[in-house]
Amino acid sequence: MARKPKLLWIQSLTCNGNSHSFFNHSDLFSILSHFELIYFPLIETKYTIEDVLQKRVHSDILIIEGAIKEGLIKSGVDIKELIYHYAKESRFIITAGTCATFGGIFKQYEPGNISGFAFDKENKKEDIFNLYEHRLISLPGCPIHPKWLSYVLLMIANRRRIPLDEMSRPQELYAFTVHTGCARNEYFEWKIDTHGFGHKEGCLFYENGCQGPFTHGSCNKILWNDASSKTNVGTPCFGCTEPDFPKEKLFSTKTNMGIPQKMPLGISKRAYLTVTGIAKSFKIKRLEKKVIDYKK
Repeated sequence: MARKPKLLWIQSLTCNGNSHSFFNHSDLFSILSHFELIYFPLIETKYTIEDVLQKRVHSDILIIEGAIKEGLIKSGVDIKELIYHYAKESRFIITAGTCATFGGIFKQYEPGNISGFAFDKENKKEDIFNLYEHRLISLPGCPIHPKWLSYVLLMIANRRRIPLDEMSRPQELYAFTVHTGCARNEYFEWKIDTHGFGHKEGCLFYENGCQGPFTHGSCNKILWNDASSKTNVGTPCFGCTEPDFPKEKLFSTKTNMGIPQKMPLGISKRAYLTVTGIAKSFKIKRLEKKVIDYKK
């Protein structure tokens, strides 16, 4: 019988959101059965956190949760140094969440002292990225969807190649935007917005600052709890998978004379103006009536 890959989960500066998200995967233990679990924060394992801190264990797959902070000490151990120690011996390095990937929310507090493992926001830490590029898999999200991580782990377990983009994100998960698959796309196309949160009808882009058109992710294709997503329940996308998350003035879309200052990903300004100009010339009573009813 082939040896199972050794899986090690290390937390740096984190809120634990990604480990809790993955812990709620409906097939968690079935997925983990493909690996020898060295350490995971929420499950009792053969090895303890003390074994990990004292470098008594080995890993084939290293999952990093949390931002990298200079001088972060736990039990007398420099966590940054510990992470890079295990990264050097691991065949795969997975950054679970936006903090581990880009720095995330924690970077807002100490911009010069906190970053992701191989990225400082959108900028590559060239020495780290070049060293680990062929072993690195980035999974930004706040938190990650549990099925994003299970996809990566099962691909590794089955020795399948994972196509990645320029930020080492799996293309299967991040090659399109959160806008893809949104149930409100028809409202977006005809520029019919809703006001406020929680309504079933209307687009959330202009009036509520939805980041779906700017955000790489599959939240509306791989639904949370196999049931829903932010936009499905009337909440705008926060753009949590992007390097610049969290944004200031989140719940508004900055416009100039009614034109968004920032174009949806992959769309030229000329194309956007052409399409929306045509859309504004139509009146879709079937759609507009539903939204107007919410404003009464």
